[in-house]
Amino acid sequence: MVVYTLEQRWEILRRYFENHDEAHFELGGYVNKQNCRIWGTENPHAFIKKPVHPKRVTVWCGFWSRGIIRPFFLENEQGVAVTVNGDRYRAMLNEFLFTEIEEEDIGNIWFQQDGATCHTADATLDVLRPIFENRIISRRADVVWPPRSCDLTPLDYYLWGAVKDKCYADKPETIDNLKDNIREAIGEIQLHTIDNVLKNWTDRVGYCMASRGSHLNEIIFHH
Repeated sequence: MVVYTLEQRWEILRRYFENHDEAHFELGGYVNKQNCRIWGTENPHAFIKKPVHPKRVTVWCGFWSRGIIRPFFLENEQGVAVTVNGDRYRAMLNEFLFTEIEEEDIGNIWFQQDGATCHTADATLDVLRPIFENRIISRRADVVWPPRSCDLTPLDYYLWGAVKDKCYADKPETIDNLKDNIREAIGEIQLHTIDNVLKNWTDRVGYCMASRGSHLNEIIFHH
């Protein structure tokens, strides 16, 4: 019998934990003002114009130690962003994700997703279980993911913000420009950065375990 130290167990978890989620990117978005500031001698009283119903793209990504699974844009045949429902999510899994990871060590991957209904429907879990068996971390799965815990998901606390800060820097004017910027921003993220994000993730999980799931001081979530 092989006995692992706690640090070895964390390392195995970091290596095979796969986080998945979707995010919206609106055309006409802007760089996070907390990360980009302009100093001047006078108050410019500047305003950011934003349409009531902006064009946008809906992006799915997977995040794990091997890198970021390339973005998948959820859209119809005309290239227009669509709402993520069960049928579309399952089609993405079957036609995209499973192909992307088929050469990986799937038998050890832990698949994590949030509790959206399209993710946790019986039909969706029936698609996931033959691939990941009991290694599904999600609402209604063998390992339940804590609800409303975006501070524990690398896509939420790191990736989406990092990509949005980069992809809006040159103010893309078309959906195709926005998609290209998203692909480029994701492609520029280095493996050492991903490794640091995942080490921070295991720290966060460890803090939650030590506190027995109670609320934690915000300061420990800085990465």
